[in-house]
Amino acid sequence: MIVGIDLGTTNSLVAWFDGERAQIIPNRLGERLTPSVVSVDADGTVYVGRTAQARAGLFPLDTASVFKRSMGTGREFRLGGRVFRAEDLSSLVLRSLKEDAEVFLGRPVEEAVISVPAYFNDQQRRATRQAGEMAGFRVERIVNEPTSAAVAYGLCEQGKDGRYLVFDLGGGTLDVSILERFQNIFEVHAIAGDNFLGGEDFTQTLTELFARKAGLELRELAPSDLFRVRRQTELGKLALSEGLASIVTCEIGGQTYSAAITRGEYEAACQPLLQRIRKPVERSLRDAGLSVSEIDGVLLVGGASKSPLVQGFCRRLFGREPLGGVDPDQAIALGAALAAAIKERNAELHEVILTDVCPFSLGVEVSAYNGVFREDGHYAPIIERNTVIPVSRTQRFYTVHDQQNEVRISVLQGESRMARDNLSLGELTIPVPANKAGAESVEVTFTYDVNSLLEVEVLVNSTGQKYRKVIQNGSRVLSDEEVQARLKELQYLKIPPREEEPNRLLLFRGEQLYQETHGAVRQEVDRLMTWFEQILAQRDRHAIEKARQELSNALDRLEEME
Repeated sequence: MIVGIDLGTTNSLVAWFDGERAQIIPNRLGERLTPSVVSVDADGTVYVGRTAQARAGLFPLDTASVFKRSMGTGREFRLGGRVFRAEDLSSLVLRSLKEDAEVFLGRPVEEAVISVPAYFNDQQRRATRQAGEMAGFRVERIVNEPTSAAVAYGLCEQGKDGRYLVFDLGGGTLDVSILERFQNIFEVHAIAGDNFLGGEDFTQTLTELFARKAGLELRELAPSDLFRVRRQTELGKLALSEGLASIVTCEIGGQTYSAAITRGEYEAACQPLLQRIRKPVERSLRDAGLSVSEIDGVLLVGGASKSPLVQGFCRRLFGREPLGGVDPDQAIALGAALAAAIKERNAELHEVILTDVCPFSLGVEVSAYNGVFREDGHYAPIIERNTVIPVSRTQRFYTVHDQQNEVRISVLQGESRMARDNLSLGELTIPVPANKAGAESVEVTFTYDVNSLLEVEVLVNSTGQKYRKVIQNGSRVLSDEEVQARLKELQYLKIPPREEEPNRLLLFRGEQLYQETHGAVRQEVDRLMTWFEQILAQRDRHAIEKARQELSNALDRLEEME
């Protein structure tokens, strides 16, 4: 069984193709969105999703979110006294989705197609694949998020043939892709993006605006207080989506901080973010050789694209209304499920063809003559960005020193003129006959496929000797052996049973509300929590389910009062 997964910065989803259409699989709480949040307590118990999100207010230092931005970087997160990488945390989210899918479908799920931002580099893509493998999936296909969304729109909504611009603004990343649909062929022409621009940045902007108006110094706040401020400004952001003003209020250390913020003030503060959006849009159009008027439709996807601020900006930028029909939150997961069905050669989709492009240029480090002397450390692209893949390209290079007896091939990815400013993917050292400068040459062939697998072949022209290397591991990405070792290390973690999660979620919610309130409300929360804990101790499933619903309703009422 194969499923499609949208592993998002803020929320993640899993979907499957039932033979007729793609469907989102609900999680253990009956929700479609699983927050990409992980929390770990001192004894190694792991909480994922909504439960981890609720626990974050109590234990912010033992909870991680937005770790997708750190995929493939080697950054470490310390939770519950243990050290995790972004791949580890992502694997825990993916494992939770896998369990939910298996319970819903009633059978094992062995394989997944996982979506990634189109602007993820090779290290980030390999890290995503490794996270899937550590979660117990076989991951043979990674698909770009905008491509997934376009497929979901084209196949679910019977979109027309034409050129489409997919604007994907999620919680942490922005992708812009230009695709063309012709019958059942989806061909990507160009992609661009920003891996550090998303809904989280708009929330942070509002948080800083509130702090300035309320007289708060964010740098001086304790982690729990900072979490509380961000939660209130997130609610304020939602309020501004529905009205022209919002009053953000937060109690810290017994003192109440409040500020009225208008939509105009918020939009003015967000102008630098909106200007950053322009650059990937303009770059994708330029690379595709198209103008805005030659685009037949604009598709907005990603949770942050639902904001009136973003939608209004896009209307002005593109001069038209965006296409509708597919939920922006669900489009990528639905498209990933369709891509999974295409990979599985499902009879309903066997004629659908997906093509993609290389997100970044691939090349080697060379020595170049600058008009005065020869200078090392320059970059020579072999496969240019936005080349349709799979692709193979060859270039010839010459020795630069007398009696040079080897050539070092440093494989790079990026767009910078100097080698040092690009991403190093690996290197080969090739022996060549000692000779005069320029007398010996090598032909370097790059072959790149849809799974971000790069094969490097070097031919020494004078001897006919060939050398080959498949680039699979960048400098900060785990090797296959390290993945297996890390998987064993993660086995010490304790994953609570699925059926306990709704109860744990309510307990964390109640504890958080108790800490944030006082007086009669706090006393009522204490009474309710004690009563619920007594019900749990009885281990009567029917009584627990009834009490859980009553407690949830009571907490909802108390939160509204506050």
